[in-house]
Amino acid sequence: MNPYDAVHALTKALRESTEFKELKEAQAALKTDVSARNMLIDFRTEQFDLQKQQLSGIEVSTDQEAKLEKLFTVINMNTIIKQFLQAEYKVAVLLQDVHKIIGDATGEIVDPELMVMPKDDHDDPDA
Repeated sequence: MNPYDAVHALTKALRESTEFKELKEAQAALKTDVSARNMLIDFRTEQFDLQKQQLSGIEVSTDQEAKLEKLFTVINMNTIIKQFLQAEYKVAVLLQDVHKIIGDATGEIVDPELMVMPKDDHDDPDA
């Protein structure tokens, strides 16, 4: 089978999967509820800001963590947001599984010995 044909078949299968259909429905519901949508955006903005802070090497305070946990608890009470997050998670798991399967299959092709980076002359004190 031609790999391009297989990819198109995979794409079609993904679009027709229960996981993708549920996510599409959950997205549509979220878009119609402005309040829920804004709550989710606020939560994700806060979450992103904390992750950015951590990656910058700035310590995240327990107050900041508590605030994020409280926001998560609040948004999880909203059934529209909760359904969206669950559907989003299911799609993420599905895509991770697909990626792992492809990675495992293509990993057999790559010879790790051929992937070694050449030594830089500057790393060798005798050079």
